[in-house]
Amino acid sequence: MPIGLIALALGGFGIGLTEFVIMGLLPEVAADFQVSEATAGWLISGYALAVVVGALLLTAAVTRFERRPVLAVLMVLFIAGNLVSALAPDYWLMMLGRIIAALAHGAFFGIGAVVAASMVAPTKKAGAIAIMFTGLTAANVLGVPFGTMLGQAAGWRSTFWAITGIGVLALVGILALVPRTGAGEAAPGGLRGELRAFRSRQVWLSILVTILGYGGMFGAFTYIAFTLTEVTGFSASTVPWLLILFGVGLFVGNTVGGRAADRNVDRTLLVALSALVVVLVVFALTAGSQPMTIASMVLLGGFGFATVPGLQMRVMKYATTAPTLASGANIGAFNVGNALGAWMGGVTITAGLGYTSPIWAGAGITLLGLAVMVFASAAAAKRRDGGASAAIARGADSEQENVEPQRA
Repeated sequence: MPIGLIALALGGFGIGLTEFVIMGLLPEVAADFQVSEATAGWLISGYALAVVVGALLLTAAVTRFERRPVLAVLMVLFIAGNLVSALAPDYWLMMLGRIIAALAHGAFFGIGAVVAASMVAPTKKAGAIAIMFTGLTAANVLGVPFGTMLGQAAGWRSTFWAITGIGVLALVGILALVPRTGAGEAAPGGLRGELRAFRSRQVWLSILVTILGYGGMFGAFTYIAFTLTEVTGFSASTVPWLLILFGVGLFVGNTVGGRAADRNVDRTLLVALSALVVVLVVFALTAGSQPMTIASMVLLGGFGFATVPGLQMRVMKYATTAPTLASGANIGAFNVGNALGAWMGGVTITAGLGYTSPIWAGAGITLLGLAVMVFASAAAAKRRDGGASAAIARGADSEQENVEPQRA
């Protein structure tokens, strides 16, 4: 394993921690800034929207530059955003810090995925992307619970100081460990060349699968605390430990999904999305059982994140010579999926359908993602078969041309 992947994973860990740890610290932040918890919640929504903007605009702005220095600059931006958050004297400066950090999020993962894939053999690209995303899963398994405990014990600002320190370590690691060979050239024609990747129907289909497939899982996960306490009957103090089990599922699914995608991307996604639909349906039906809920939590994380390396690899595969912007756009698509799933889950709860309704909504969204994936895979297979048939026909014509002159 190239050691530079560890530096990318550390950056992913810090970014994942920034994104998710705020959920456990909202009461403290709201009390400190004297705002409602709903207003404090915009620190999450604002971050997600800024990720989408950064994934598209910031990635587009840096496509012509060498990738290792770009990753370093993005990490400096991430450090600055968390420093602003740690020092923020009021709510709006805290929001500014969140937005600055979020702008680096999408571009870092989008460009980092391209760099990670370029550091290994072609048959190990999805596995390399999975290693980078291991930092994100580790942030959920370990970072969020311990970051929340640190913030509750020493004040929420202490957590953002710790994240700033992680960012500094990641910056040093990127500069020292990521080789120049891990940075590719910009697409021919610069930004225009990168934009040409979006002429591919398969790129758009892959992005749509990302939105629907990941959005379904996140829709169920967003309101999971209400399901666990109000439906399953767990105490509130048990929820963080159950979330760790979910995180363990993320870690295992990410690793296994990356290895499977290296063998066959489309088959991996079809299997993982099908299994995810089944898990969500079973979870919704058995949410009143504590043992079944525990099993569903692990499997939800496992199959949900088993799709991530394959989804990222697929969009890069069909973007061919211009993968950077398409990769960043797909990172933005993950966050659009987050917003879609959370919104749908909220709609069902507001409609009075109960706290298992977000799980049903997640199953429906994921089923749509599976349908798109079936269509995309079939279209890709048809095109491959058509290309193979044309190549055989051209070969036969060439052979016939060579034979006929000899007869003459």
